[in-house]
Amino acid sequence: MSTVITNIGELVTNDPAVGDGLGIVRDAALVMDGDTIAWTGPASEAPAADESFDAAGRAVLPGFVDSHAHLVFAGERAEEFAARMSGQKYAAGGIRTTVERTRAASDDDLRANLRRLITEMARQGTTTVECKSGYGLTVDQEERAVRIAAELADEVTYLGAHVVPTGWDAAAYAHLAATDMLAACAPHARWVDVFCEEGAFDADQTREILQAGVKVGLGPRLHANQLTQGPAVQLAVELDAASADHCTFLSESDIDALASSQTVATLLPGVEFSTRQPYPNARRLLEAGATVALATDCNPGSCYSSSMAFCIAVAVRDMRMTPAEAVWSATAGGARALRRTDVGHLGIGARADVHVLDAPSHIHLAYRPGVPQTAAVWKAGHRVR
Repeated sequence: MSTVITNIGELVTNDPAVGDGLGIVRDAALVMDGDTIAWTGPASEAPAADESFDAAGRAVLPGFVDSHAHLVFAGERAEEFAARMSGQKYAAGGIRTTVERTRAASDDDLRANLRRLITEMARQGTTTVECKSGYGLTVDQEERAVRIAAELADEVTYLGAHVVPTGWDAAAYAHLAATDMLAACAPHARWVDVFCEEGAFDADQTREILQAGVKVGLGPRLHANQLTQGPAVQLAVELDAASADHCTFLSESDIDALASSQTVATLLPGVEFSTRQPYPNARRLLEAGATVALATDCNPGSCYSSSMAFCIAVAVRDMRMTPAEAVWSATAGGARALRRTDVGHLGIGARADVHVLDAPSHIHLAYRPGVPQTAAVWKAGHRVR
């Protein structure tokens, strides 16, 4: 089955063959054939297809690629959020509250909540979702989390080392995460991640877990420098991690290391918005030549938002990214953070993940913050909104 989208006012392809930046085509059309992009170009030259959709002058973008989310959980932490807004400092320990509730939930409850959130994301234009474990913190519970995540998420990350559980020594738990827990979880995951941070896991413990994951075929990624300026970014680059996520507190040497590597700096502005921490220095990263992605970090503690459009608006307003930079980072940047070449762009042969805005330009995502602007969404050629 083929579908042509006609009368596109602004087509964002992210295709380097089309031009620099967003690869914009005006007065355009696009053809999806099955689950792939088959043709893009001027609307006047659009080929026939089995079905058609009139974009009525709207903008069309690649589906958002959310490369950092924690979606297998139970419960919520609204009171913790209210306490932070009253002046309490954010700390990693709040994760343990969600661990207790997640352990007590049934598989069906966790699956239903995961499905709800992925559906919520899709209705806002997100067509690729990475999902982490990390709210189980036992071998059986972490295995359950990645197994359920693999049923619904596009990318699954084993994050057994999210925080040190109550009653455990950090080194002993890190060893468990690198051995028995990893063995149970690896068959369901593509990635391994560690929260390398004061109050969680140090550099040696992080290296042990990530190197063990690499040995069994998982790609490394890393929670890096969220709460303090520490060793995590340098470690991510050393291990050729796909991404260093958060990057809130960076030294000049951290920025230079990212700029000279293939490791993507994944920025999570919804977290800073929700915790009142300083925003990452996106401008400095971009000017140094680092690759930047934007993601939601949707989770019940530090950022309970599934909206990539919101992250784009905050990145433009408070991290001084341009609208074009923010949109690229939320699409092509996210794809690079997952080392995917089939998503995040609308070049020929890409997966047919298409986001029709109810607006004439990608700029409106930052220009009209908080306003629903998704008119239609296709994921792998199937309309989901």
